[in-house]
Amino acid sequence: MSNEEIINCTIAFVKKELQGAEGGHDWWHIERVWTNAKLIALTERVNIFIVELAALLHDIADAKFYAGDETIGPRKAKEFLNSFPIDAEIINHVESIIRNISFKGGNFTNNFCSPELAVVQDADRLDAIGAIGIARAFNYGGYKNREIYNPAILPDLQMTKDEYKNSKAPTINHFYEKLLLLKEKMNTETGKKLAEERHHFMEIFLAQFYKEWAGKE
Repeated sequence: MSNEEIINCTIAFVKKELQGAEGGHDWWHIERVWTNAKLIALTERVNIFIVELAALLHDIADAKFYAGDETIGPRKAKEFLNSFPIDAEIINHVESIIRNISFKGGNFTNNFCSPELAVVQDADRLDAIGAIGIARAFNYGGYKNREIYNPAILPDLQMTKDEYKNSKAPTINHFYEKLLLLKEKMNTETGKKLAEERHHFMEIFLAQFYKEWAGKE
C-alpha cells in the first residue's frame, strides 16, 4: 500500500470519527491544520508522511472531550496506524507528536521534540489564532456555556496544567491565557511569519471588543 493510499484511508477514518464533533474541533479544523502543515513543511527538512499523518490524527480524540484523558487520542491513532504496513518507528513518532502537540498551560514543558512535531504544532497553533481562532474560541465557549466576558474575573497566567485544563473562565480570558501567547511559541520561520498577521488581527478585535463593551464610539 502506498503512502498516498494510507493518507486517503486516514482522511476517511478521521472524517468518520469526527462526525458531529464540536465545530472548533471537527473535520474542517483537521483539514486546515493538514493544509497549513504541508505549507510549512515546504521550508523544513521533515518526513512529510509523518507530518501528514500526525496533522490528520492529532485531534482524533481531544482530551477536553474525554474528561481530560490525554491517552485516548494517541492510543486510537496508534491502533489505526497499526492496521497498515507502516514502520513501527513512524507510528511511534506520530504517536509522540499527538501526545505532545497541545498547549497545556504556561507552566508546562514538553519532553519530546522533532522537526515534524514543530511543523504540525505550528499548523495547529495557527488555527487557534486570527479570525478562525476567534471564531473557534467563542464557539467552544458557547459549547461549554461560558460567559463571553466578566470584568471581575481576571486572566490567570500562573495556572498549573490541571488548573488550565479545568478552567471555566470567560472566553475573553482565553485570549490572554493562550491565544496571545502563541505567536512567541511558534517553532518554524514560516510559522512565525504566518502568525504575525493573525496575532495582530486578534489585538484589533480585542480593542474593538472593549470599546463596544464600554459603550464608546
